[in-house]
Amino acid sequence: MPKLLPVAEPLSLCCSPLTSQPLSAEQAETVAPLLKALADPVRLRLMSLIASHADGEACVCDLTPAFELSQPTISHHLKVLHDAGLVDRERRGTWVYYRARPQALQSLATLLTAAGATPVGAS
Repeated sequence: MPKLLPVAEPLSLCCSPLTSQPLSAEQAETVAPLLKALADPVRLRLMSLIASHADGEACVCDLTPAFELSQPTISHHLKVLHDAGLVDRERRGTWVYYRARPQALQSLATLLTAAGATPVGAS
């Protein structure tokens, strides 16, 4: 049976779009680590690779070849994404598999969507 690794606390942004009302100090404190985690080009690309990977999950062994970085460096970036609550991870044997947390992505999408606007890709 796969060993589940600890997961960051569930994300609950409960924020309305930035354009509808100002964020409270507490909301800003909650959102900032997520945005900071994604602000690094390597982490943003890792997030994209994981979210768009077949079956919505990717093994670190699938991610490392996409970069000219060492496996420990990739693992560090993945840990930052996990600690921010953006990805879940699961150990299977010697490998760790990562899956994007849909609720985190949806919360960020809600935050960044203009009030009353149709999200990109929606009909």
